[in-house]
This record gives sequence, structure tokens and C-alpha cells, in this order.
Amino acid sequence: QGKYTFADGLEYKDKKWHYCDGYDRRFYTEICSGLIEPDISQLTNLDPPPEIPRGCYDCGDGFYNPETRVVVDYKFRFLRNADDEEHEWIIQTCRQAWDETTEQPPKP
Repeated sequence: QGKYTFADGLEYKDKKWHYCDGYDRRFYTEICSGLIEPDISQLTNLDPPPEIPRGCYDCGDGFYNPETRVVVDYKFRFLRNADDEEHEWIIQTCRQAWDETTEQPPKP
């Protein structure tokens, strides 16, 4: 009977939900304000994206530290402890604070 509105103003609908449905992958801010320049990628709904603390991941509602398995919000306030399933999802899916380099074979 109630309704839920996300922090960015997006209102949840349990029927005819078209946000992030696989066809339109824009962030809500892009839907409201338009796309930014084509040569610039918007990495998160927040633009510019928050700087991720070293060793942590940006999991959408805050930062995740895989060593402590704690999620804090973007103001570093405790949100929750991650269970095994969330831990695996975050480390496989979310943006991280460091770059992993891969070796490229030399060009002939």
C-alpha cells in the first residue's frame, strides 16, 4: 500500500518497472538530466563518482571492505556486515579502488 522512493528520487514500482531492465541501462541521473558527452563514461549514478578508499569496493550504497566484510555508507557510517553471498557478488561485480593490470603480449 505504501511507496518507496530511493535517495536519488527514483520511485519504485512493482508493476511495469522499466528502470535498469536490460533494454535501457542508463543511470537514473542520466534519465533525468540526459547523457553526458559521448567520450566520457558515467561510472555510477553519482557523477563524479565517489573516490573509493584503498582496498575497498563501491557497492552502490556505500563502500565494502573485503577484509572486515563491512559495508559503510559514503559518509563512512556502518550499514551492515556482508554475508558470503553478498561478499562474492561485490568482489566479482563492483568497482574497486585499485587497477588490476594484465600483461599484454608484445606487438610484432
